[in-house]
Order: sequence, then C-alpha cells, then structure tokens
Amino acid sequence: MRKRLSFIIFLALVVLVWSSFNVSKSDGIIEPQLAKNIIENRANEVLLALHAKNTEAIAKLVHPVKGVRFTPYTFVSLERDVVFSAEKMKTFFDDKEIYHWGYYDGTGNEIRLTPSEYYHRFVYSADFTKADQVGYNEVLSRGNILENQFEVYHKPIIVEYYFQGFNPDYGGLDWCSLRLVFEKFLGKWYLVGLIHNQWTI
Repeated sequence: MRKRLSFIIFLALVVLVWSSFNVSKSDGIIEPQLAKNIIENRANEVLLALHAKNTEAIAKLVHPVKGVRFTPYTFVSLERDVVFSAEKMKTFFDDKEIYHWGYYDGTGNEIRLTPSEYYHRFVYSADFTKADQVGYNEVLSRGNILENQFEVYHKPIIVEYYFQGFNPDYGGLDWCSLRLVFEKFLGKWYLVGLIHNQWTI
C-alpha cells in the first residue's frame, strides 16, 4: 500500500514538473519554446502579410470576434486603444479617416493619424522580417512605460520582433520592436493585438 502511495506521489510530481516547463507557475503563461512551436508559422504569416500590406491576408488572421487592437506604446488600454474588426482591416490602407490612437510619448500630444500613417509610424516602423531577435512569450525590449499585455489578454502568445538599434551614434536609443498578440478561439490562434515599442522618455 505504501509503495503504491509513493508511486502515485512520484507520478504527481512528474506531472507537476512537466507542467512547469510548459507554463508559468504563477499565471499559466505558455513557456517560450512551446509558444514558438505553436505559433511560429502563424506569426510568420501575419508578419509577411503586414510587410506586403496584404489586407485580405491580414483580415483572415484577425480574431473574428475581438478584432485587432492597436497599442502605440506597450501599455494596453481597453478604453483608449483603437480596435479594427477583421472586416474593417480589409480596407485599412484605403481608409482616409483620421483616428485618435493615443498620445505621443514625451509631448503628450494626441496621436491623430490615418490608418496608413499609423502603420508606418507605430506598426511597421522597420522591416521586422529582418529583426535582430524574435521572442515568444518573453519580453525582449523594455522602455519606461508599464507592461500589462499578459494581464489584459487572455492566455496569449505574444511574438516580439526586436531591433537593437540602427545608428551606432545613438548608442542603442533608436531600438524598436513590434509585438504580435495571439489568442486562441475555436481551436485556432488569431491576431488580437499589435503592440509597438521603442525608447521612451
């Protein structure tokens, strides 16, 4: 009886240890290697579609219920961030309306841009297909703005494409990154967020 109990305890420990390699002990976030295995191909699809400005392809990858949320400076705001539905993404670059996307770091001025202007400034601000580093559910870049992505999104996989900098004269202050946020819906992973990051004051 004692041997059987010991064996059961051993199995329980094995399961516990195995689980710890796949999710964070505190909040259930998928660990980086597993996240990469799950989402790498999907993330590449999104990145290439963004690179090519292929809105039809992007729309198919956007969450069919939640749409995609645009966050200019890492702190995700459920009240302020602009959200586009999958259908609305189809006309993203043709949309001439000026939206209020948030506030510029440093000045506090309103970010008022068309979707196309926002794309060049706060989405695809560099060729992220050639990023220096790619992280899966791990933060590669840190500015002075609070990080809340893992609290706001439900069990996400977040892929970050990070450039360490471009001009040596700037001492790395010209770094930037793009984060693709995915959530699972009906067995598939969809894009729910686009988070921009850069050096902030």
